[in-house]
Amino acid sequence: MKRKWKILIYVLAAILLLAAIVVVFNQEILGQILKGQMRRQNIPGIGMALVDDNTIRWTKSFGVVQTGGHELVTKDTLFQAASVTKMAVAVLALHFADMGKIDLDRNINDYLQSWQLPDNGFTAERKVTLRLLLSHRSGLPEGDITRAAGVAPTLVQVLNGEAPARNKPARVEFIPGSRWQYSNIAYVLVQLLIEDLSGQPIARVMQDLLFAPLGMANSTLAYPLAAAMKDRSEALPHDGEGKSQHPQLHPTAVAQGGLITTPSDLAKLMIELMRAYQGQSDRILSRKTAKQMFHPEMALDPQWFGGIHAYQGLGVFIVKGKKFYILSVGNNAPGASCWLAGIPELGKGAVVMTNGQRGFDLSPKIIGALLITHLWPMPDL
Repeated sequence: MKRKWKILIYVLAAILLLAAIVVVFNQEILGQILKGQMRRQNIPGIGMALVDDNTIRWTKSFGVVQTGGHELVTKDTLFQAASVTKMAVAVLALHFADMGKIDLDRNINDYLQSWQLPDNGFTAERKVTLRLLLSHRSGLPEGDITRAAGVAPTLVQVLNGEAPARNKPARVEFIPGSRWQYSNIAYVLVQLLIEDLSGQPIARVMQDLLFAPLGMANSTLAYPLAAAMKDRSEALPHDGEGKSQHPQLHPTAVAQGGLITTPSDLAKLMIELMRAYQGQSDRILSRKTAKQMFHPEMALDPQWFGGIHAYQGLGVFIVKGKKFYILSVGNNAPGASCWLAGIPELGKGAVVMTNGQRGFDLSPKIIGALLITHLWPMPDL
């Protein structure tokens, strides 16, 4: 009986290996399978990048930038990064911590100049800090950052929840650090912090300290696109039925989900973070700070993360295993998604970006397929 089980295991392993060879080397088959999924789920376009040994091994593009059009998605097509923006903003904030301009565990009001987070009974127990903001433990509310059509509220109006802003105000709702609550407005507060510390708009700071040093030439926090990027192909968002929609990006509050970029540019950022973690680079973050970024601050409810046993890091999610994974995911209305997954210890990872509402559900399946076919270590799910 044991011999039969061994034979069965060998046969299954051979089948998996054969499937991996087919998927990895027969790009036509891969493309046909993916295009079929895109048609069924009304996803017009997808861009991907694969990282191995801290190097972008390939980029792949499928579909069109807009339903009914003929402009194809290419490696340089711009997508919305959605909440993966938070990872980039966290890196920028941690860069300021590395420079000694802010302490991760000191009262955030000690550094804010243009606005102060109101104190209440909860902050009397514990103050809000940058660490708590980056790890969604600040006590600030949930909810999207919205506005009245055609007008641009200031950051202070957004933080106060004042018209023309249409979001909950930045008010602490429970003792900071006592539990986890995903908060977009927490990252708007981080944006204000960065702008107060630097004296410049976050789009400029991000360009100077992150995008330019890493060669992320197709990335911006400024939207509508500046003149220098007007010639870029832009993947427009599409709803669940595959109908093209106008982008709904906020004009002033951008740190929660306003990054426009490409899979290969995000891969460059991921590579830099993994190299910093490995002690191979300190251009943006020191090794000590990269390790803090990837440290599990708090376990998350598996129901929140699709059944995955994940942990919250600083601006990223962590999934443990023999080799741990970092994850950053985002989903912008009315229809754009981004998934990023990396294995810092091995310098491996992938980025998947789509311009369809249902791309948020398809993207982790694509990453799972890459995990299996490239024989990455399995995470603890």
